[in-house]
Amino acid sequence: MSRSSSRLSVWVLSGLTWGIILVMLILPLVLIFTEALRDGISASLASFSDPDALQAIRLTVVMTILSVIINTFCGVMAAWALSRYRFTGRSALITLIELPISISPVVAGLVWLLLFGAQGWWGDIMLRLGFPVAFAAPGILLATLFVTFPYVTRTLLPLMEQQGRISEEAAMLLGAGFWQILFRVTLPEARWALLSGILLTTARAMGEFGAVSVVSGHIPGMTETMPLHIETLYNGYQTVAAFSMATLLALMAMVTVAARSVLEKQSGQKESSSVTSGAKAV
Repeated sequence: MSRSSSRLSVWVLSGLTWGIILVMLILPLVLIFTEALRDGISASLASFSDPDALQAIRLTVVMTILSVIINTFCGVMAAWALSRYRFTGRSALITLIELPISISPVVAGLVWLLLFGAQGWWGDIMLRLGFPVAFAAPGILLATLFVTFPYVTRTLLPLMEQQGRISEEAAMLLGAGFWQILFRVTLPEARWALLSGILLTTARAMGEFGAVSVVSGHIPGMTETMPLHIETLYNGYQTVAAFSMATLLALMAMVTVAARSVLEKQSGQKESSSVTSGAKAV
């Protein structure tokens, strides 16, 4: 293949890639921002003064924070156990951890409703105890935890397997305990992967719709998260308010993705510098 034809292929592929990105990503974002500002920025900002909108934002933030904290701890423990030990059923456990990525979130919501709904297995007991799960915040948290569980584990596991146990065994010989080894040896070496998994979990938790919609009951001002509130506003022909909320949610997601890209870039630079230093030392 000549240099001119190779260059032409590069230009064609680059043009197709940018065309797809323009149509699938950039254009929808532009339309969201345009519709949000259709009646002016003052009308867009005024839509956030609605109590239901404020409750939706507050609930989304709280559920996201709780989901990230719980799934970060559980994900770290799962990744550590899977990377350090070989045991019967390990492959099956990895498959189960990855299950929320492939299964429909609506199915997950229906499962929680079957367990904790008013006619569910444990729903009546929880209601009698004064701790409702379905159509309440605990149900939303369970649904969000389910769909976001795999991300920390799957980002940490390959790196932990690559690291091996040499540093941990050295720390153990020096008298360090499990938690000291985990927080001072293992996680610092995997901090970029951990932060990447946390940001993925954050983005997924903020935008979850299907599972939360089923288990929350879609009650305005009580169990509506930002995605659910957007649907309610749009179905009620409150277009500016709906797109204003969608704009805020999109900005939150874009900031999260941008932070992850910066972390991955810094991680790549760190690895390159360490390789270069090692080569010079040799």
